[in-house]
Amino acid sequence: MNLNSQKRMAAELLDVGVNRVKINPEAVDDVSTAITRDDIRFYINNKLITAEQEKGISKSRLKHKNTQKKKGKRKGYGHRRGTRNARNNTKREWIRKIRALRDELRKLKAEGGITRPEYRKLYSQAKGNLFHSRRHLREHIERMHRK
Repeated sequence: MNLNSQKRMAAELLDVGVNRVKINPEAVDDVSTAITRDDIRFYINNKLITAEQEKGISKSRLKHKNTQKKKGKRKGYGHRRGTRNARNNTKREWIRKIRALRDELRKLKAEGGITRPEYRKLYSQAKGNLFHSRRHLREHIERMHRK
């Protein structure tokens, strides 16, 4: 018994693919006599023709992978696609560093930790990339004041 045309019509009416159309095995004889869309509609309303539920894709593996990435795993050479600069922009790094250093210098000048001429000198040294971090800057100032 060929039910291709009935399945095709049912697929159009249910707005699903032909493979998702399921016909009740006990009603196959009745459905095979259906020749109009109206007949198919009747069988759909009586639940003799139904659409199978879509199969989903499990997200559990993806969730596990993302939790591992949050922990800092899966970042070895085999997982890297972009260049070092693409993954961690050197300009953004510089901006973050220089802003921190300039902020530290402003605080030290305001608190009286350094004089104005010292501030200017340290400012230009920071611009010349002499200091790695706030801590390095403070250590340098301590050494300056010890001399």
